[in-house]
Amino acid sequence: MFHWLEKHPFFFAVAVFVVISFAGLIEILPNFAQASRPVIGTKPYSTLELAGRHVYIKNSCNACHSQLVRPFKSETDRYGHYSLSGEYAYDRPFLWGSKRTGPDLMRVGNYRTTDWHENHMKDPAAVVPGSIMPAYRWMFKNTADIDTAYAEQVTVNKVFAVPYNTEIPMADGTKATVALAATLDEAKASALEEAKAIAADMKDQDVKDAVAAGQVPEIVALIAYLNSLK
Repeated sequence: MFHWLEKHPFFFAVAVFVVISFAGLIEILPNFAQASRPVIGTKPYSTLELAGRHVYIKNSCNACHSQLVRPFKSETDRYGHYSLSGEYAYDRPFLWGSKRTGPDLMRVGNYRTTDWHENHMKDPAAVVPGSIMPAYRWMFKNTADIDTAYAEQVTVNKVFAVPYNTEIPMADGTKATVALAATLDEAKASALEEAKAIAADMKDQDVKDAVAAGQVPEIVALIAYLNSLK
C-alpha cells in the first residue's frame, strides 16, 4: 500500500491530511474545550454589573481599552496574570479588543477603587495628567437600563445554562452564588441594593440622592462592572 501511495502523490497528500486532521481532532479540540470551561472563581455578572457592562459597550469603552492581558512579562508586570480562556466563559460578546489607546482593563478591579473611577469618569485629565480620554459626565445623570440587563440574565440562563442561583467554587475554597431574580421587580430591588453599597463610597451628592430615591445612575452600574473585573 505504501508503494502505491508513493506513486500517487495526490492520494498520499490526502492520506497525510486525514491522519493529521484525526490527530488534531482527538488531541487539540479536547484541550480547547477544557480551556474554555469557567476558571475557578469566575462568576456570572449580577444584574447591576451586567447593566454596567451595557453602559461600557454603549459608550464604546472597548474601542480604547482592551480586556486581554497577553502572556508577556511587560504585560503581566503591569496588568497582572495573563488572561485565560475560561475567564471569558460568561462574556457575551467578548471584549478582548485589538487597540489600546488607554490601558488594559481586564483586572482593573484589583487596583482601582470606586472613588478613583468616579473622579476619573468625571474629569480624566485631573486624575491622569495628559490623558486624552473625554469626560463622561452624562453617566452621572442617565439612568441605567436594568430591564435589559435582567432580560439578558434570563436569556443566558435558559439558553446557555449560565449558572445563576448555583454555588460556584472560588479560588479561596469558599463558594459563592449569583442570584437570578424571579421577577423584574425583584431584579430592580437587588440592583438598587448593590447600587447603594457603591454610592456609599462615592462623593457626588446628586448620585447619592438619585440612588436614595430608588434610581440607578449609569455611573454606578459602570463602576459595579469595572469593580468586577479581576
